[in-house]
Amino acid sequence: MSIRRVFNLVARKAAYAAGTPWTFLAAVSIVVLWALSGPVFKFNDTWQLVINTGTTIITFLMVFLIQHSQNADAAAVQIKLDELIRANAEANNELLDLEELDEERLEEIRREYERMAREAGDALERARACHGDGRDDDRVDNRGHDRS
Repeated sequence: MSIRRVFNLVARKAAYAAGTPWTFLAAVSIVVLWALSGPVFKFNDTWQLVINTGTTIITFLMVFLIQHSQNADAAAVQIKLDELIRANAEANNELLDLEELDEERLEEIRREYERMAREAGDALERARACHGDGRDDDRVDNRGHDRS
């Protein structure tokens, strides 16, 4: 088994375990036990160092674990979105590699989609005004075109 495969398996299981109520309860219990042990150790530097070191190490490792999980989730979502765009005949295929475009081109596309959203909203308002109280909205598609 490759290191990458082992890491993926361990990271997936650790990320799942870290998000369970039992893990949270265990963490709270450790902090409570640590706090209750303070008087026994006279709140000395070593007593403080134990919790500081433990939380620092766990935080350091969790950063990499969370980043790995987010990278995997983002890649999966991106692939699913790419497939939806690819499968839709009316879709703008330029959106397939949107994450690769520079900021200037992204801003142009964002403005274009904002304009289209405004136009769709305006068309919907016009369709509602034409049909009275808007109860016939099921005859109007999301672009404001009358389906009847």
